[in-house]
Amino acid sequence: MFAALISRNLKCINCYATTKFRSFSDVGPVKMSYTVYGENNARTLPLFIMHGLFGSQRNWRGVAKALETRINKMIYTVDARNHGDSPHTSEHSSAHMVMDAVELMKDRGIKKACVMGHSMGGRAMMHFALKHPELVDRAIIIDISPIAVPRDFHQMEEIFKAMESVNIPANYSLGQGRKLAEDQIKDAVGVQATVEFILLNLKKRENGEFYWIPNLKALRENLRLFNNFKDYVKYLPPYKGPVMFICGNQSNFVDPSSWPDIQRMFPNAELHWLDAGHLVHFDQPEKFVNLVVEFLKR
Repeated sequence: MFAALISRNLKCINCYATTKFRSFSDVGPVKMSYTVYGENNARTLPLFIMHGLFGSQRNWRGVAKALETRINKMIYTVDARNHGDSPHTSEHSSAHMVMDAVELMKDRGIKKACVMGHSMGGRAMMHFALKHPELVDRAIIIDISPIAVPRDFHQMEEIFKAMESVNIPANYSLGQGRKLAEDQIKDAVGVQATVEFILLNLKKRENGEFYWIPNLKALRENLRLFNNFKDYVKYLPPYKGPVMFICGNQSNFVDPSSWPDIQRMFPNAELHWLDAGHLVHFDQPEKFVNLVVEFLKR
């Protein structure tokens, strides 16, 4: 039905092609975009929060604002590389995100921090604690395991294909564009909450062009590194600091039977289940924040 508009259709592309971002051919760290909450709080042992795949620091604004009044810490919400306002690179792995976190600590003169991460960000923060235990006071890991990912995660390839093939007429409003994109990706994504979460990444430029904020090409090409996470950390010694896993009982990202294996990597870990899906902090915000506050105040 868009035949008359076909010459005006613009395929969604990765926004790393814009001048807002620059590409990196090396394997060094990037300077992540971040926001600081609780700037008047104590400057020792701040909290770093890293989002999951297709997320951004904006997803954590509500949690950060709730925490800044209840814990005496500065709180950093960050955009992981290839997400949000952080630089786009051809490399993407938990090891690279660890380098980025270390770079941020150096820039801010921080010697040690508490870390929290969801899904992809959770694996990055686990890797951070395992590789640099001297820099991590404690860790909060949200609905992700270091052992395996659910079988349906392997359908991510289809989700990437659907996102990359989205086409939206340039004269559509952002709202209209997101509705059309929803129709084009919902079969591949399946879960409506995830569809809505992904659509937060669809933006529109002044020239009418629609684009995805994340660097889809790099994320897709490096997806296997996420799947094979355990292979990249298995030679690192266990992290003996306090760790809290917060998981959703309606999610399949953490298999309860894998808990003994998780404890071998994190012997001082505890596990909490909330009545939630994968986006635990969205589904149960009050209970989630209460758990985080109690853990950080110990």
